[in-house]
Amino acid sequence: MPDLQEVLLLCLAAGFAGWIDAVSGGGGLVQLPALLILLPGASPAQVLATNKLSSVFGTTAAAATYYRRARPDLRTALPMAGIALVGAALGALFASVLPVQVFRPVVLVLLVVVATYVLRNPDAGQEQSLRWEGRRHHVAAGLGGLGLGFYDGIFGPGTGAFLVFLLVSLLGYSFLQASAKARIVNVATNIGALLVFIPQGAPLWRLGLLMGLCNVAGGWLGAHTAIRRGSGFVRAVFLVVVAGLVLRLAYDVFT
Repeated sequence: MPDLQEVLLLCLAAGFAGWIDAVSGGGGLVQLPALLILLPGASPAQVLATNKLSSVFGTTAAAATYYRRARPDLRTALPMAGIALVGAALGALFASVLPVQVFRPVVLVLLVVVATYVLRNPDAGQEQSLRWEGRRHHVAAGLGGLGLGFYDGIFGPGTGAFLVFLLVSLLGYSFLQASAKARIVNVATNIGALLVFIPQGAPLWRLGLLMGLCNVAGGWLGAHTAIRRGSGFVRAVFLVVVAGLVLRLAYDVFT
């Protein structure tokens, strides 16, 4: 267990990460580096597992708030979440086999593509206009959930932001509705990864639970902020988060 000062800093990072995750996704941009910096003696599995343990509380609080206030369509969100849970568990199983260096350049390019698309299409996600109905809609959501679930289990940074982008650009949801559904799916991906990490004894339970409380507070506040401010605000935060992820991954790749 780290000392009191380090615990306070980690709790502050967890609260801010919860806020970011609830609004647009990408809280790992804050929480994961904080764990890596302040827990230099922890193994990679311990850091990843503790991050997931904390995050699952915040994403659950945000998902519950969105459900009460924004009423996302569970006919899409729940099947997508179930498939994403399986994908995340598979990703976590492969996490010790495939080095993260393989993913960083690919994710960096994808994030630049995401940012370019959103900047060049200012009306995307402002209003809801679903691309497909019925089976095609659910197949697209399921495949996206499986792929991003696997990514979250094996690597993780930016999963929430990628989920929002998928729901906006591919399926045609508004940014607000996409963020609501992404939180439900993100709960499932965190649980899927924990199902693999917990039997390995990886999570630092006391620290993870304490950070989880702060993550809940941040997630609750972030969800209320997004609902009150609407899709335009979510889009703006989304772009800031993606820019931060691009800078972080570019630093990792080129240094």
